Amino acid sequence: MTEAPLTIERPGRRLEAVLAAPAGAPRGGIVLCHPHPQYGGTMHNGVIRAVAREAVAARFAALRFNFGGAGESEGAYSGGPEEAEDTRAAVAQLAAALPASAPLALVGYSFGAYVALLAGAGNPRVRHVVAIALPLAFVSVETLGTLPDAVSIIGAESDQFCSGERLARIVGEHPGRMRVAAVIAADHFFSGSETAVAAACRRVLTDVFAPAGAAPAA
Repeated sequence: MTEAPLTIERPGRRLEAVLAAPAGAPRGGIVLCHPHPQYGGTMHNGVIRAVAREAVAARFAALRFNFGGAGESEGAYSGGPEEAEDTRAAVAQLAAALPASAPLALVGYSFGAYVALLAGAGNPRVRHVVAIALPLAFVSVETLGTLPDAVSIIGAESDQFCSGERLARIVGEHPGRMRVAAVIAADHFFSGSETAVAAACRRVLTDVFAPAGAAPAA
């Protein structure tokens, strides 16, 4: 996977980012949101990098970036609001680099999943949000206001911060809008399971953006 560094500009801060593009015309693009920056999360996280590789292999452009205060990005941690603005700026930059008809998705892991839901809500350019290991022990989907119209959740079977019972209840409260795409036999950190969770994300993206009438991904 070949990546090109770039800078995302938004009022008050400049953000460090890298963009990976597939050979030939991309079928769409994804913006990746990394885990909690106060616990070492950056765009170089193993799950985020693995998802980017799988997305590019499936012919999606993949934009990774650091939230404000992480890595070389300007700004400071805010608990969600500023990170969501960072993400919206990243979506706008990726959209400008792709054809107007190219579908876009947000993919977030842990704290990044929460931010992706915030940033995807009401954003007409975002067609789908993939929330990996959404930390329901610390954030509540019910508090997010208007949820994105289409959300897929990839959960870990033994996630310390997202009980299966609570996740099932929340999914049930949003029929037709939220679905559990896969459950990986791992805990919240996916240590040793990065490839498996990335493959699950690739299946979601491939299915969501498949041409009409195409068979589901295996």
